[in-house]
Amino acid sequence: MTIDPHRGYANGVATKLAHATLVIDPFHAVRLANLAIDDVRRRVQRDELGHRGRKGDPLYGIRRLLLRADERLSDNARDRLEAGLAAGDPNDEVYAAWEAKEALRWMYAAKTTAVAELRFDAFVKMARSSSVPELARLAKTMTKWRTEVLAHHSTGASNGPAEAVNLLIKKVLRVAHGFRNLDNYRLRLLLHCGVKWQTPQATRIRGRAPRLVA
Repeated sequence: MTIDPHRGYANGVATKLAHATLVIDPFHAVRLANLAIDDVRRRVQRDELGHRGRKGDPLYGIRRLLLRADERLSDNARDRLEAGLAAGDPNDEVYAAWEAKEALRWMYAAKTTAVAELRFDAFVKMARSSSVPELARLAKTMTKWRTEVLAHHSTGASNGPAEAVNLLIKKVLRVAHGFRNLDNYRLRLLLHCGVKWQTPQATRIRGRAPRLVA
């Protein structure tokens, strides 16, 4: 069973489903790493410029690139990321947070649990050895959930598909500006979120018969 790394959820599951294997999947773990990146970026921004991120600020301009997967960065995006870090991250704290996030993603990409364990320990060591307090906090959290994180490689469980459906549900409600009828809302969700209708092929309309050639 996939859960957020929150002890209250784990205790609730243990009460009713003690036999269940708890899993911290990539969706939830990398989300924590992304939150750490945002926290570091905002702190460095305030320390360097004395205000929150604004248009034109180096770190504010790359805030979304920092959260993007490394392999999905185009050459232009990578150049922008490096330029933003060079201009707004003098002590490489934001870069260290980005590097830790990628190390965590690399751990989840391991093919076996044994390799994942080695990569997990390397990630924790890197995060703890940095001087970035947000990374020390992230390493502490991940260490507490080490068993559940590594359980992903033995079970393959992930909450990503369920989270994707949740986003679609919220989108349907937002686009429709609300539903007054719950039954209609439910039917609309079923249509939008993957109900496959069997649509028979339409019967071909017969055209006019060709004229007889004299």
